[in-house]
Amino acid sequence: MGNSTNQNTTVRKWAAVLLIVLGLGSAAYLFLPSSAANATALGKTWPATERISMDDIDHSAFNVLLKKYVDADGYVDYAGWKASATDRDTLQTYLGELSRADGQKPARRQAELAFWVNAYNAVTLEGILREYPTPSIRKHTSMLGGYNIWKHLPLRVGDEAFSLERIENEILRPMGEPRIHFAIVCASVGCPRLLNEAYSADKLEEQLATNTRDFFSRGQNIRVDAAAETIYLSSIMKWYSKDFGETQGQRLDDLADYLPPAAVAIIDKTPHVSVKYLDYDWDLNDQMGRR
Repeated sequence: MGNSTNQNTTVRKWAAVLLIVLGLGSAAYLFLPSSAANATALGKTWPATERISMDDIDHSAFNVLLKKYVDADGYVDYAGWKASATDRDTLQTYLGELSRADGQKPARRQAELAFWVNAYNAVTLEGILREYPTPSIRKHTSMLGGYNIWKHLPLRVGDEAFSLERIENEILRPMGEPRIHFAIVCASVGCPRLLNEAYSADKLEEQLATNTRDFFSRGQNIRVDAAAETIYLSSIMKWYSKDFGETQGQRLDDLADYLPPAAVAIIDKTPHVSVKYLDYDWDLNDQMGRR
C-alpha cells in the first residue's frame, strides 16, 4: 500500500514537471529575439530603402482572392483555394507585400486599420490553408507547448514579426476602433463574416459599418427575448466587453445604430435590460461543410 502511494506521488510529480516544461516551451517562443522570430515568419525581408507607408500598400491581389473564394456570407472555398497552386502563390506574394510596410512612415489612421485587418485575415487564411482539411481552427491552437496558430504563425512587417495575437491585442485594439471585432475573422462560423473584399482606407468606414450591421442581423450572434427583457449576444461581446464601453448600458447605446429593431425596442423600453451570451460556434467557415 505504501509503495503504491509513493509510486502515485512520483507519477503526479513527473506529470506536473512535464506540464511546466511544455508550458515554458510554448511561452519561450513569445520571448524570442526579433531576428529569431523573423526567421520563421510569413512574408519576406525588404531593404529599408524599399519599404513604404501603409498608405501605399497594394491590397488588390488580396481583394481578387477574396472575391473568388469567399461567398456573401463569409464562407470560404478552402478546397478550391488549396487546389490552386497559382492562387496559393498569390496569397504568399500578398503576404510579402504586407512585409514591405514601414510603420515609422506617416500613414492615415484608416490605412493603418485597413492594413492590420487585412493582415490578420490573410495570415488566418494562410494558416487554415496549410492545415486544410480541418474541422476547426481550435484544432491548431494548442495551449500546452504545441503549435498555436494565434501565436506561432507571425507575419514579418519591416523588422518585426507580428503574431495574430499581437496584431489583435497590441496593434488593433489599442487603436480604439471596437468595430474591428466585426472585421477580423478567426475562420469560424461564430466569427463575423469574412468580407469578400479587402478593407481599404477609402472605404473603411462603410465596410466596418456594413459588417457590424451584418453581424447583428444574424441569429447566431443576437437573440431577443422581449418577455424576459433579455438580449442574448455573441460571446465576442463578453470577451472584448471593455472595448465597447465601461458599462453594459454604454455598450448597448453605442451599438444601437447597428442592432435590429427588436433589440433597440427592448433597450429603449427597459432601463436595465438583461444581457446573456450565446455559445460560440468554432466550426470552420468552410463552404464544403456549410449547414
